[in-house]
Amino acid sequence: MTQSPPELVVLDMAGTTIDDGMQVYRVLGETAAAHGATPTREDIARWHGSAKHEALRALLTPPGGTPPHDERLHAVVGDFRARLTAAYTAAPPVPLPGVPEALADLREAGIRVALNTGFDREIAESLLEALGWQGDSVVDTVVCGSDVPTGRPAPYMIFRAMERLGVTDVARVLIAGDTPRDLEAGTNAGAAFVVGVLSGAGTAEELGAHRHTHLLPSVADLPAFVGAPRAAVSIA
Repeated sequence: MTQSPPELVVLDMAGTTIDDGMQVYRVLGETAAAHGATPTREDIARWHGSAKHEALRALLTPPGGTPPHDERLHAVVGDFRARLTAAYTAAPPVPLPGVPEALADLREAGIRVALNTGFDREIAESLLEALGWQGDSVVDTVVCGSDVPTGRPAPYMIFRAMERLGVTDVARVLIAGDTPRDLEAGTNAGAAFVVGVLSGAGTAEELGAHRHTHLLPSVADLPAFVGAPRAAVSIA
């Protein structure tokens, strides 16, 4: 990498740093169906990487119809949360291979690391607790979809991470994620590095169709990319 290394790396959670077996999207579809929607696989795919309350609002809104009122949406989101918690209890998510080591290497090199996610705070915290990633032991901050007015592709979660960690220059920010919405949020934020990773929902073809600076196999390859001492990585 010829330009200066990033000061901040902002990473998605499910599919990017964590392997949840794609359960979040299965449960999203099941929840929408349980409340009267009939989402297709393509309908669910359109909401990969989104804030889950926004996805559920859209999935439950009939074509040309009225979105669910706040009280109903709150109940649906609560049902989604309960279903996902049960799914994660039955089959706990795990870090993707090499990711914990990569996060440690990035921080050792003086790079701040933030996670951002479409999960609300309650789900994110329970997931981090199950992984043993509480506090600042593994990352410097976690920003959730419920922390900002609008989730991806809006850039607000990235800006919130910058605000919390005192980073002021988007030219020193790298974002990485496994969905088009991750890339769109990074582009909308003006991040210098907008990296698609092929460890989750998005294929090289799908991610490659959206604006990005690099495609990498995994977050495990980021330390080598930014100059921290790890194995060489191929860049698409």
